[in-house]
Amino acid sequence: MLLLADIAFDAAAALLARYGLALERVPAGAAIPGSYWGDSEAGIIASRVYVRDDTPVHSMLHEACHLIVLPPQRRAAVHTDATDSIEEEDAVLVLQTVLADALPGVGRERMYADMDAWGYSFRLGSAKAYVEQDADTSWRWLAERGLVALPERTLAA
Repeated sequence: MLLLADIAFDAAAALLARYGLALERVPAGAAIPGSYWGDSEAGIIASRVYVRDDTPVHSMLHEACHLIVLPPQRRAAVHTDATDSIEEEDAVLVLQTVLADALPGVGRERMYADMDAWGYSFRLGSAKAYVEQDADTSWRWLAERGLVALPERTLAA
């Protein structure tokens, strides 16, 4: 599992800043504010994503993507749990794999592997199969919000 300590923190912070988010480092051993899962998992409060060096990169990206897809008025009200929308959750799963390509030393393939290792579950059996074969609705949802370009296979469908 790739951890925040394994990548350039400044690169992750810069990526999130492009979407109006702040990446906040929490000291080792301290509780992570706004963490839904607890332990080392990332937390979110309004426009801030909280992590420790032992936070998995997939967790940081997943929680950040929850904030990225929200309009500003909804984002401001977020504390710990961003949504109960299945459509939004599915779109976040796709977006976190897209953003993984923007982080040096991460990339989509590593994100797929870490998502699978953590225990994300998909009806086709893997994160990669979901994103590449089963997520047309999510790709369209993200494209409608100007967050991604549609892949060729989705344009043809």
